[in-house]
Amino acid sequence: MSSMASLVSYDDSDSEAETETVGSFNAAGQMKDASGVAEPPGQDFASGILVRTKEEAQSTKHSFREDPGSHRLPLARLGKGGWGSCPSQRLQWPRKEPEVTFPTSESSHPSLWTTGAPASHMPLAAAHLKQVKPSWDFPKLSFHAQSKPETIGKNGTSFQRKRREDCVVPYTPKRLRQQQALSTETCKNKGAEPQGPSVGCAPAPLCVAPRVSEFIQPYLDSQYKETKVPRKVLFHLRSHRGPVNSIQWCPVLSKSHMLLSTSMDKTYKIWNAVDSGCCLQTYSLHNEAVRAAQWSPCGRRILSGGFDFALHLTDLETGTQLFSGQSGFRITTLKFYPKDHNIFLCGGFSSEMKAWDIRTGKVVRGYKATIQQTLDILFLQEGSEFLSSTDASTRDSADRTIIAWDFRTSAKISNQIFHERYTCPSLALHPREPVFLAQTNGNYLALFSAVWPYRMSRRRRYEGHKVEGYSVGCECSPGGDLLVTGSADGRVLMYSFRTASRACTLQGHTQACVGTTYHPVLPSVLATCSWGGDIKIWH
Repeated sequence: MSSMASLVSYDDSDSEAETETVGSFNAAGQMKDASGVAEPPGQDFASGILVRTKEEAQSTKHSFREDPGSHRLPLARLGKGGWGSCPSQRLQWPRKEPEVTFPTSESSHPSLWTTGAPASHMPLAAAHLKQVKPSWDFPKLSFHAQSKPETIGKNGTSFQRKRREDCVVPYTPKRLRQQQALSTETCKNKGAEPQGPSVGCAPAPLCVAPRVSEFIQPYLDSQYKETKVPRKVLFHLRSHRGPVNSIQWCPVLSKSHMLLSTSMDKTYKIWNAVDSGCCLQTYSLHNEAVRAAQWSPCGRRILSGGFDFALHLTDLETGTQLFSGQSGFRITTLKFYPKDHNIFLCGGFSSEMKAWDIRTGKVVRGYKATIQQTLDILFLQEGSEFLSSTDASTRDSADRTIIAWDFRTSAKISNQIFHERYTCPSLALHPREPVFLAQTNGNYLALFSAVWPYRMSRRRRYEGHKVEGYSVGCECSPGGDLLVTGSADGRVLMYSFRTASRACTLQGHTQACVGTTYHPVLPSVLATCSWGGDIKIWH
């Protein structure tokens, strides 16, 4: 057995109290401790003892005899550094030569955090695949607050400061990390997305291809076929940074590849949801959440209203605002008047609904009721009448939950349409039958007649989904044979209109699905949105 001489051996009470971890050797003959750091052979940094061969010890011993005063080994504090510390930081030998100073603009050992690319653009897997220096030369952070011989200046030398900069991860706020991660994922999947302008600036013109989508072209001149139940996800759109409140296809059939989405992140977006799934334009015209937006019937303008009381009508081709106004309340619903597209109706957190004229920029009519909020608006009889859904239901009374109005005279036609004590967050008109649907907080869809006295059907009720206080939307397919609704648990449910039986259930989203809409031309395309901020296109 070869004798081994211990060059430095001190009794350390701290190291005795700790449990030693047995290391292992790798293929290169280096020893690994429990932290996975490879160390040179002949050195045991876990126990704090430097081991050398017999010849090295004897040569060192002779050097002590020659000049014991000048070549005496310094006392080293052992066991105080971190497990991953490098040897130069555990045993600080006195150095007589001056410290080497490097310029701060360039780094001789660039790390992942000091390269030109931001930290969020460097995936973790890519970081592990990059070539790493040996463990004894790779900078690690260790603490020497109690070690006096290792104490340096307040900020240390520039070389040591640079080593700390390379190994210390800079703090990034959570909001900035989420935005960087989301932008990285969006650019990776869809490419660079056009961002909207700042609030108050005119948005850029929307670039729309003059030709019709090749998927929509075959269906323009043919009669609409029977709606098919979608099964697969065509696109998953995840650019919004807040809950998506509503979605709507462009009403012009030749441009119906465009999808409008409104969000609580103060923006609304236009997507090519048929061909590419990319965002065509983002509009940041509001200071608060955008709760409602509508395509104009011509397909060239967008009317938007938000929680900042503001109303904007934006021309997509030029990017200019044709109309701006202040409603005086938070807006939750907007609808164009079917007989005159220069007039629209808006409602929200107020006891009054207002009809605006875009040409004059003024309110032309008001509709007052003993309510606190208008949830949805639905026009009937080609615009001569309309329904408003409110939150007026109480434990003792259910009147004024759905109110029928005469548009021209502002008179109430009926306020006792729905007699059950539930609010109705959304309304939908059937495309072929004189009936309409009301989504209720009782977790079912109610069917009503669209002509006076607007009686509710007692035989047909569409249930099985959950509302739970969300503004869950509902809609009929263009052919009228299917009904679709979201659910508070993220599901998408489709019912047969005739039998009220469930036709299909899709596990759509991880959070509440609040919007569903069928494509006006393509028989099997369905768009859904959720409270989690994502949009899915099904086919």
